Amino acid sequence: MLKWVISLTASLAAILEVIDTVITNVALPDIRGNLGASLSEAGWISTSYACANVVIIPLSAWLGYRFGKKNYFMFSLIGFTLASLMCGLSPNLGMLIFARVVQGLTGGGLLAKAQSIVFEAFPSTDRAFAQAIFGMGIIVGPAIGPVMGGWLTDNLGWRWIFYINLPLGLLAVLMAWTFLPTDDKKEMNRAGTVDWTGIGLLAVGLACFQIMLEEGQQEGWFESDFILTTALLSLVGIVLFVWRELTTPHPAVDLRVLRHRSMIGGTLYSAILGIGLYGIMFAVPIFVQDYLHYTALQSGMLLVPGAIVSATTMMLFGKIGNKVSPKVLITIGALLTSLTGFSLMNMNPDTGAGQFFWPLVFRGAGSVLIYMPLSIATLGPLPKKDIAAGSGLYSLTRQLGSSIGIALITTILVRREAQHRAVLVERISDFRPAFTDRLHTLTGFFSSQGADPVAAHDQAMKTIDRVVTGQATILSYGELFLGVAALFILTLPVILLLGGRAGKDAEEAAAAAH
Repeated sequence: MLKWVISLTASLAAILEVIDTVITNVALPDIRGNLGASLSEAGWISTSYACANVVIIPLSAWLGYRFGKKNYFMFSLIGFTLASLMCGLSPNLGMLIFARVVQGLTGGGLLAKAQSIVFEAFPSTDRAFAQAIFGMGIIVGPAIGPVMGGWLTDNLGWRWIFYINLPLGLLAVLMAWTFLPTDDKKEMNRAGTVDWTGIGLLAVGLACFQIMLEEGQQEGWFESDFILTTALLSLVGIVLFVWRELTTPHPAVDLRVLRHRSMIGGTLYSAILGIGLYGIMFAVPIFVQDYLHYTALQSGMLLVPGAIVSATTMMLFGKIGNKVSPKVLITIGALLTSLTGFSLMNMNPDTGAGQFFWPLVFRGAGSVLIYMPLSIATLGPLPKKDIAAGSGLYSLTRQLGSSIGIALITTILVRREAQHRAVLVERISDFRPAFTDRLHTLTGFFSSQGADPVAAHDQAMKTIDRVVTGQATILSYGELFLGVAALFILTLPVILLLGGRAGKDAEEAAAAAH
């Protein structure tokens, strides 16, 4: 019974962190209005959290050894809960951004340690099923977040997307204090000396890289001195960090684990996973809200069927995970995700909620069939002493892949929409019968509604302009989803670098990765 309580404790903490990475997106318009922030200023609410998250993830293994897994987990959980309270009480944007940084730093520690706690609580015969239950929450969380955030924002106000963490966080703290096993003093001695130089270089390199990705499109990319500066600082920080970690005897992040072939393939594919899989989850809500005019709650509800399929597939993985090669499962997941992209590329002005059902179902199943087996196939072949360091690096690449994917998607959509619009506008000419017929029809309609000839003509032109913009939007999203489908097809050979069927080392791997 104790093992299931420990699993529930770790899972509750991890789900809190996962949901909080997406729940703020639906509330940003309300936050902007309440705090008087511009769109670019409000963007830092998400950027600050993501920057802090990517800095702490690769350090989680060292911090766990330095302070003890339970101690570090408890500290992260308490810090995350208090930071949530700070976010809800923030009187201005500056305070909210500071609180989000604290949330990101402590939340990264929660997710990194929760799964290893679940692993250690179960005997080998039950680990696959336990990991499946844990993974179900991690997969379903991003789908629940927008629904929960939309409902709380519409009914109670944006501050409640943070206040909701307080009772759940306090419950998780109490359960962790009561049920988690005491830290092993011998394990805590494995941390070695503190590589403060490496930590500083990592913080500068990754934080600047994350800022460049998050703000690049809005600032005009390398036309902006700010983006050029962050890019240069990122490059210098990361190069010096790599040199430092390869030459110091006690690195903060052990990059030497890349000597294992499966780590090279796994880190590459985890970045692909972040770009493609999470890119779809980012693009679909934007499309339905901006083009189909869904509310935040409606767009969140659109993701629920896929979340249910993810949960069902995760339970199935618990039954077959130790019997089927991870490479086979990842390949099936990649093909299903490609099918999602191919299905969504055919959207048109008549697309409704029903047309999203099967593509998002495919995505839900595909995400699970990639997510868990990839952890096993990447980290399974590693010796036990390298698993903690490997899992931090593996998790970091997925997080960075997600950030890169969102940045690429934003850029592609904006630029391709402008290009398609320019092409379509060239076809609007008095010498084209299709245009003149549509213009006369619309002008006649608005005249029949009481508008004078000049106003009717203006309204007709504005209507045609909206149609052109809509068509450009649909074409750009179609190309985006085609690109995601092609990405997963073209990168299938990377799977050959991964490890084979799960064994004892693979169980360690699944526990170490989040």
